Amino acid sequence: MKTMVISMMLIFLITMIITSMIMIFSKKSITDMQKSTPFECGFNPMSYNRLPFSIHFFMIAVIFLIFDIEIILIMPIVLTYKTAMLMNWLLTSIMFTIILLLGLLHEWNYGMLNWTK
Repeated sequence: MKTMVISMMLIFLITMIITSMIMIFSKKSITDMQKSTPFECGFNPMSYNRLPFSIHFFMIAVIFLIFDIEIILIMPIVLTYKTAMLMNWLLTSIMFTIILLLGLLHEWNYGMLNWTK
């Protein structure tokens, strides 16, 4: 019990030393105007806010986010292969893949995957 308390105090002490060293030696620039202004998707926030924005770029970004989330959903399917019942696992993974392929076909038919038109 005593060694655990000593080790916890030692960890706390090392953490506090490292934190204080970071705060002392970190390079802070208060006068840098570019770092203190907000950054909004590459646009200057002080300029005219009705600049033309490519809707196609926005749609590509949304498609990327959707497929990124789908990859996150695929990972548990792959990891549960050995623990789940085979028929339920197979049916779920095939249905999920069919939904993904139908969405991809829909985007392809509407030309959302073509970067230049």
